[in-house]
Amino acid sequence: MALLRSVSNGFSAVFRRFASSSGCTIYSLSSGHVKCGVSVIRVSGPQTKQALRAVVNNSEYEPKQRLAYLKSFYHPTSKEIIDRGLLLWFPGPASFTGEDACEFQVHGSLAVISAMLDALGQLPGLRPAQPGEFTKRAFFGGKLDLTEVEGLSDLIHAETEAQRKQALLQSTGTLGRLYDNWRKRLIRCAAHLEAYIDFAEDEQIEGGVVLKLTKELKAVQREIRAHLNDQRQGELLRDGVRTVIIGAPNVGKSSLLNLLCQRAVSIVTDQAGTTRDIIETTHSFGGYPVVFADTAGLRKHTTDAIEMEGMARARQCLAQSDLILLLTDAKALRDVDSNESLNGRIDSYLQELDIPKELCRGKRLQLVANKTDTLSAEEIDHLRKLKDVLCISCHKQDNLPEFLGSLEQLLQQLCGTPQAEHPRITHSRYRQQLERCIEHIEIFLRDYKPDVFPDMAIAAQQLRKSVRCIERITGHVSCEDILDVIFKDFCIGK
Repeated sequence: MALLRSVSNGFSAVFRRFASSSGCTIYSLSSGHVKCGVSVIRVSGPQTKQALRAVVNNSEYEPKQRLAYLKSFYHPTSKEIIDRGLLLWFPGPASFTGEDACEFQVHGSLAVISAMLDALGQLPGLRPAQPGEFTKRAFFGGKLDLTEVEGLSDLIHAETEAQRKQALLQSTGTLGRLYDNWRKRLIRCAAHLEAYIDFAEDEQIEGGVVLKLTKELKAVQREIRAHLNDQRQGELLRDGVRTVIIGAPNVGKSSLLNLLCQRAVSIVTDQAGTTRDIIETTHSFGGYPVVFADTAGLRKHTTDAIEMEGMARARQCLAQSDLILLLTDAKALRDVDSNESLNGRIDSYLQELDIPKELCRGKRLQLVANKTDTLSAEEIDHLRKLKDVLCISCHKQDNLPEFLGSLEQLLQQLCGTPQAEHPRITHSRYRQQLERCIEHIEIFLRDYKPDVFPDMAIAAQQLRKSVRCIERITGHVSCEDILDVIFKDFCIGK
């Protein structure tokens, strides 16, 4: 059937690529390019055992798989000893790449590493690995799907604890298994439909098969929609929560940024309008990545051309943000007596800053009252009763632990907690393909007509397209444009 031929052709293309890439053996330093106690040099490909034997200077050597051997390593040309270290042998397909592979663990001096790489380069059939080539071979060898590959890349680049947890879950296949389940169910529906179209009259296939597959399609559609309705938590956690600090001139935006970063990132003076350009810095709060942006003070009227440009950049930064810290002078909130009147005050303040509401739509806005050291104890207690206000004094650092704790809770609400039971979308291309998958299912459910054969055959094409959308995420079909983007971000030796 057409669907099965399409899937088969996709797999054939993948394995042709894998076969062509496996004709040579690759090697590279897999640990960091710095002086260290131990460095790992990885080899993968059909000539791995010959390379291993040449380096240990024993043409008959037969190591047992997955055992560490303390060996002397020699240069194959000069026969001089390079170092003594550990040797591990991983015959395919039970290796990371699916090919024969080995690792040399040597002392991490630059001289030893250089000598080992030179020794391997002298051997026939070996060449240095390209960035991400080990992982690419693992993908083509069926060891990883694309979601696991991208999870592995995210794990390598993870800078916070929450990022590490999310990337680890994805690299071990939690997201890939979810998508593969949808893929198999869609293939089953498409196959049943094509069987009904091709053989219903000859084989007396029950007409109820269409009703059954329609019910299954609606179930898959509901599950994908629920998966998409995640407030972009996975993407925020992966990329960092873009947090912009805005407010009127001289309200304490730069002081707040310096306090959050615990260093002098922005210049702070008594003169209003010190900050003109966007100042960005990345930090971790409670394991959650945050990209803070300090901006120029906003107001409606000014004739200063530089200040006008700074305010334009501030509004542009605001439009691209995920979280808005709206900073105001605490004295301006002394007469606010309820959360309802507070919302009105926020709207008025945004108008004073000449910020259109459209720029804040779809973003989390948090009001921060600074300069609480200018208030009395009674006024501070009154402000703290307003649940939508965070109070702080950047000058005297009053209420700092409570403020940081509230900010951490806010980030946790935005990013969520990574869970194996509910894997989340981490890349925009996943979201795009899933949305297209839903669209194809909707078109099928809208257009199919069981009693009209041509319409049914045309509608069946929508199911094939829905399957292809899932396969573009996991890499079950050949997708050259996606592969090049993914693997180029890997370091050499991975």
